[in-house]
Amino acid sequence: MLRTFAGGSLFGTRSGAGAPKVLALHGWSRTHRDFDAVLRPVEGAELAAVAVDLPGFGATPPPIEPWGSVQYAACLDPLLEEMAAPVVVLAHSFGGRVALQLAATRPDAVAALVLCGVPLLRLSPPRRPSFAYRSVRAAHRAGLVSDERMERARRRHGSADYAAASGVMRRIHGCVVAESYEEQLDAIEAPVTLVWGDDDAVVPLGVARAALDRLRDARSPRAELLVLPGAGHLVPLTAPGALREAVERYLAR
Repeated sequence: MLRTFAGGSLFGTRSGAGAPKVLALHGWSRTHRDFDAVLRPVEGAELAAVAVDLPGFGATPPPIEPWGSVQYAACLDPLLEEMAAPVVVLAHSFGGRVALQLAATRPDAVAALVLCGVPLLRLSPPRRPSFAYRSVRAAHRAGLVSDERMERARRRHGSADYAAASGVMRRIHGCVVAESYEEQLDAIEAPVTLVWGDDDAVVPLGVARAALDRLRDARSPRAELLVLPGAGHLVPLTAPGALREAVERYLAR
């Protein structure tokens, strides 16, 4: 059943009995429902958890101004006060960007991270926009191209997520995809489990391996990588059991 958290600023669901020990954060354009099979399986007990719709997704309204992952993490502070912190943060893709910021800025509140399909590092420099797109953009800025034509160019040359977003959420998308997380990875004190599909076409397995190396070099060997054959990018939907096992290992400690 959908309910509110953090003084009514976030919508989501709560599962299990007792104070929640798990916080689930979904990916871009997704909702809290992605974690239903992890937190509330058809067979087996529910985990004591909260899964939220991050601002701008599902039932939670978008921010009034463009946010980056820092602001998204900060908006979870009131929710943490309603939970049995430190919590295990389970996060997918965009939600993992937020989870990483949360662990770096609130180490007291995060017991462990279970991350899947998160763009933690860049394996190569950002791709420069095509000449065609840059030409249309320059002409638009000079008043020679209409807003409608500029929008068509954005949709044609941008990513699917960018093209599907609008208003402040498109600007937020631009903010977060430009972020890099080397400093946050170096600052993480909590143990981290990376759960990855070997065929993730959105965030390749090489990203997870590079992040694992950095985590181990920066802090300690308390980081591990679990590779799932054929799981793809949407691991919460394709391999919920693997995510649940990873979470439960931390809850049992």
